[in-house]
Amino acid sequence: MSKHHDPYCLRSRLSWRLLSLQAVLLTALVAVIVGALSVSGFVIAGRDEDRVIDIVQRALGRDAQGDLVLRPTTELKQLRSETPDLWFLVRDRQGHSLSEGAVPAEFAAIGSGLDQISQARLGWQLFEDDPRKPPARLKRVDTDAGNVQIITATQGKLTGAKALIMTSLALLGIALPGLLLMGTATFIATPMIVRRAFEALDATADQARHIDIHQRGTRLSLDRIPLEVVPLVTAVNDALARLDQGYARHKRFVADAAHELRTPIAILNTRLESLPAGPDKTRLLEDSARLATLAEQLLDIQRLDRCGHPFTRVDLVAIAQSAAADLAPLAIAAGYELALDAPSTPVETIGDAAALERALTNLVQNAIQHGPRRGTIGIRVSRPASIEVTDEGAGIPADQREQIFEPFYRLTPLDRGAGLGLNMVREIVLLHGGHISVADTAIGGACFRMSLPPVREN
Repeated sequence: MSKHHDPYCLRSRLSWRLLSLQAVLLTALVAVIVGALSVSGFVIAGRDEDRVIDIVQRALGRDAQGDLVLRPTTELKQLRSETPDLWFLVRDRQGHSLSEGAVPAEFAAIGSGLDQISQARLGWQLFEDDPRKPPARLKRVDTDAGNVQIITATQGKLTGAKALIMTSLALLGIALPGLLLMGTATFIATPMIVRRAFEALDATADQARHIDIHQRGTRLSLDRIPLEVVPLVTAVNDALARLDQGYARHKRFVADAAHELRTPIAILNTRLESLPAGPDKTRLLEDSARLATLAEQLLDIQRLDRCGHPFTRVDLVAIAQSAAADLAPLAIAAGYELALDAPSTPVETIGDAAALERALTNLVQNAIQHGPRRGTIGIRVSRPASIEVTDEGAGIPADQREQIFEPFYRLTPLDRGAGLGLNMVREIVLLHGGHISVADTAIGGACFRMSLPPVREN
């Protein structure tokens, strides 16, 4: 059994994944830059000159003659062992100086020229001067020997703690602001990009929502659809094509079956008419009529597809008179009276006359079949454009008045009807832009009302 996965927001997922990728790439880039600079000795790969200056500062003192001397501190001994090429130059404002290691001539000759400078980094241009010339760091500090100027090299070994701090500062100073900027841009731009990319898909989804059984042959548009979604839309169109083919086969089967039934039903009616009059003949004729009605209803399913193209002006009075004339013998044979109440002048709508007459015929046949076999079945035409069919039966329970229009629905399980007639009536009325309702009559029977759009006179 496959695991169910809840839907997710593509915009949010893309934004977070892009932000994660940017964070990884930016961190890697900063690490590469820091590593490259460390290997090249350009910036932080140099000796921790501040540490050298700090150690010399704490070790510096004066002898009895006032000359600068270095006390043999533990830190100084460790620094000398770690840095074989260590050099530094110390001088005070009185002209005393102290040096250790091979002080480059360029820095040894500075003398008092930078006495007013508190700190500086001395060197050459990276790509224009001799790269073998070593840069230096100058800083004026207070010591036990007084205020002195210390110059030392910038190349050499960087301590682990200092390297970690400087690398962290580089990451925080470069990567974090960059990540915040890119993250903000990602969360603003990604939804906009996705929304614009999916605009055509939204239109396709809206097109799909309007597809129904009366719009067979409709396919979803592939115009401006992203290539990644084309297979999905194509698969949906293929499914719609298969559904159309299956529906067409179903329609052909129903139509063929109904046509095949009409001939034996007509033969059966002819033979029944030759029987002697009596209750058995009446019941058999009614059963044959119901069978004929079922065949016609099956054919109506096919006729609906061709109904109303184009619509013309239809007189509802003429339709009611025709239906009443055709159904009066059947109603009388079943024990009813059939009454027609219609204006003397036409009541017109725009529609398909044959379809509307079939709808009215179905309503009257429904009243004949389900009524108490007594009383009056009434057909009433009224303005602006409606037809009512009433009977004197038990009526329709209020909680089932919507369900009775569903196909194959029966009020009672043992009902001999097929449950297609009222559904067909509703489909025809909806096709004409009208609606059908059912209510109780004043004496308790059912009243079916077809309300249709009236003809609008210019």
